[in-house]
Amino acid sequence: MTLESLTLQPHLEDDLITLRPLKQEDFESLYAVASDPLVWEQHPNKDRYRREVFEIFFKGAMESKGALLAIDKESNKVVGCSRYYDLNIEDKSVFIGYTFLGRPYWGHTYNKSLKELMINHAFQFVSKITFHIGANNIRSQKAIGKLGATHIGSKEMQYYGEAKSNLNFVYQIMRIDWIKNG
Repeated sequence: MTLESLTLQPHLEDDLITLRPLKQEDFESLYAVASDPLVWEQHPNKDRYRREVFEIFFKGAMESKGALLAIDKESNKVVGCSRYYDLNIEDKSVFIGYTFLGRPYWGHTYNKSLKELMINHAFQFVSKITFHIGANNIRSQKAIGKLGATHIGSKEMQYYGEAKSNLNFVYQIMRIDWIKNG
């Protein structure tokens, strides 16, 4: 498979969740998950639970053409979303991020399932996957570490539609390590 054939909005599934391309008509069901202030308590943008702030996030997700909606297969309820972004053909890399899940899905295997589906799909095409995680987002840092990602640095980032930049930690997984440890 060639890198150029990587689909950034695939349909993926396992026994727990289905990932499918995010659509404009998903706004209300995804906002119902995002409207919980505790979802964003460790995120650099703690106001993303507010509708007008989430609208900007959602617009960025749609424009990215890499956003995926996560759906619980048993209940058919929206779990959250994530996305691929910044595909670099020369570097054979892609980022995964902007992930959030509703609180009922924390502490289970939903995040692991979502990330493994996305990582396995991407590693059919790329050599490395990188993640930006807010410096204060301890939950996400621990979760990505459990998947085998290595902390490789930090970076000030400006999120879509925001004026200020935020400190993010940068994590990475190499395909060779994923295959070896998987």
